[in-house]
Amino acid sequence: MFNRAEVVDQNFTKFVTTGQLPAARTEIRLPESGLKPIELIDLFESQAISRHLDLRARILKNSNQCFYTIGSSGHEGNAVFGKVFRLDDMAFLHYRSGALMIQRAKQLPGSTPAYDAILSFAASSEDPIAGGRHKVFGSRPLLVPPQTSTIASHLPKAMGAALSIARAADLGTSATMAADSLVICTFGDASANHSTAQGAINAACWTAYQNIKMPLIFICEDNGIGISVHTPRSWIENSFAQRPALQYLKVDGLHLLDLHRKTKMLEEYVRTHRRPAFLHMETVRLLGHAGSDMEFNYHTLEKIESLEFNDPLLHSARILIENSVLSATEILNIYERTRSRIEHMSQYAIQQPKLLLPEQIRSVVTACADVRNAPARSDEAKREKIFGREYAKLSTPQHMAKLINYGLADLLLRYPNTLIFGEDVAQKGGVYNVTDGLLSKFGAKRVFNSLLDEQSILGTAIGLAHNGFVPIPEVQFLAYIHNAEDQIRGEASTLAFFSQGQFTNPMVLRIAGLPYQKGFGGHFHNDNSLAVFRDIPGLIIAVPSNGADAVKMMRACVREAYEKGRVVVFIEPIALYMTKDLHQEGDKGWSFAYPDPDEEIEFGKFAVHGQGKDITILTYGNGYYFSRQAEKILKDQHDIAVKVIDLRWIAPLDANAIAQEVKNDKNILIVDECRKSGSLSESLVSLLVEKLPLIPKIKVIAAHDCFITLGVAAAAGLPSRDEIVQTCLQMVGTK
Repeated sequence: MFNRAEVVDQNFTKFVTTGQLPAARTEIRLPESGLKPIELIDLFESQAISRHLDLRARILKNSNQCFYTIGSSGHEGNAVFGKVFRLDDMAFLHYRSGALMIQRAKQLPGSTPAYDAILSFAASSEDPIAGGRHKVFGSRPLLVPPQTSTIASHLPKAMGAALSIARAADLGTSATMAADSLVICTFGDASANHSTAQGAINAACWTAYQNIKMPLIFICEDNGIGISVHTPRSWIENSFAQRPALQYLKVDGLHLLDLHRKTKMLEEYVRTHRRPAFLHMETVRLLGHAGSDMEFNYHTLEKIESLEFNDPLLHSARILIENSVLSATEILNIYERTRSRIEHMSQYAIQQPKLLLPEQIRSVVTACADVRNAPARSDEAKREKIFGREYAKLSTPQHMAKLINYGLADLLLRYPNTLIFGEDVAQKGGVYNVTDGLLSKFGAKRVFNSLLDEQSILGTAIGLAHNGFVPIPEVQFLAYIHNAEDQIRGEASTLAFFSQGQFTNPMVLRIAGLPYQKGFGGHFHNDNSLAVFRDIPGLIIAVPSNGADAVKMMRACVREAYEKGRVVVFIEPIALYMTKDLHQEGDKGWSFAYPDPDEEIEFGKFAVHGQGKDITILTYGNGYYFSRQAEKILKDQHDIAVKVIDLRWIAPLDANAIAQEVKNDKNILIVDECRKSGSLSESLVSLLVEKLPLIPKIKVIAAHDCFITLGVAAAAGLPSRDEIVQTCLQMVGTK
């Protein structure tokens, strides 16, 4: 019979009726487990609800009324985790956590987890967490941030959330979790092999090894297979049992009594010692990977039937009978009553509204349910104390690196829940000294080094944000972000979308990047592409061209993150960090005084230099610097009037304002330091063509579609001052 869902369902009734139940793999009786009889019944009921949700999803799928069939069958032992851990223990869950969610919801009277799950299966807009945008396990009241079909991408933020608990208590900041809470994170044995999982577990161990509190339980639900790829026997145990600073414990995932006893032991250990643990739950997978998975392609019928006979619900039935808690008839009564409840719920749930319009779908991309007001600017006496001898220099023109340093100090002072961390940012002050002195001013709780792992840096930021912080992480070079881009795309930037703004993870990610570094070439440091960020919905992307703008833009970014939970990428052009002069040595044309603490630049607002009618240059970052140089040459030597627009913000672009600014211009040159294919220049050309009533002459100067080399040729193929001058001359017809 190919419909294994029906077989598993029928077998439960048959085997319980006949008493043909699987033998125990673990010997433990009810008194040793810490469970009362009524609690054991309650756990079994949660398992039954989860199972019938899986079965109903398969039935609804056949009539095109369900859109998700990755189920929890075989993993129902995780109901124990829903009982043992408190509601203020944040839970990051993978997609086989049905029984866990059912049981966890029982801690909160009035919850309707089964009905909510069916709404989610049916992609109904009434689904209380994602509103029909995806099937996720998530709930604000249950403190379960939603996850899509994760392959370990949620482990780094679980680690960050665990780190945040003690940090919030130490700093006295407002927090979501209690000071004695912990974090749990569930995932599969196949996911444990992913670099993201390995990095997160390593980061947790690395942190705990230094006696930094890390109350985190990694729960590996080991069913021995990832879709069709088998996990070698004992691989998980041998991989994680001897990790430094990590408490390892194996548990029988088919035996509720063993699960409860050992999970409770580990929960007490982690809650008391504030150290990470690895709970290895051995279980089985039933009904294949999902409804579309033809398990016969890689398993024999004998193997499938063997796995099905190890059904955790059959094991639970045996335990209930052996311990004289319920009879076979009573067990079957619970099972059938549960079937009837789920069937009736589904008949109602599938009739509920669905998302139909694109406006509905995208309405929550940047939603935030907890909008708050930023704190007032810091008292001047406190600022003077923090800046110390530097206070008198605030009015003296400085280069970008120094001004950003001042700006970060002001932000740390004004926002007590901000933290700065990344590779080398503490004692060293960053590779370019941008964070120099911040450690001594604010201490190691707020300015600290990370290990060399961008996934862990960003995961830490997301986790910290879940517990009330506004992190300001640093990624040392732009190219390094590719090691961890899914933490921005798949995790940070999707959270509001998949929770309708009930969860957000505000952050301002600082990245040193872009080209033109003198004496330090090579594509891994001179990276000139922002394409990885530009297609992420709702992401704010800032690229300042000078120090004064950088400070004012960063203030706006931190305010938006604090008030509205936004995720921001702040690109700092390395080549402009130490630039002081504009046209000639010593002119200090690119040095600026530190802006007044109240000054900010709003999103999308661009800067306009000059009122020239001959040609307009649209640019940003290093391109603005070179365009300003070219503008003077064109004016002084060729009597050509140039207007230069510094976009500042790559996203959001204020398309209407840009079009209004250039609507009368006949010649428009776009200067883009990123590679031409996939660069902002493409969008700008489209914007001009679509928005302007009369299309002007448009040209683009962008970097060649090539990586950057090392040495004296590092700037070859990149826009330059001279190329801008020559192109402008050609466009206005003087050459």
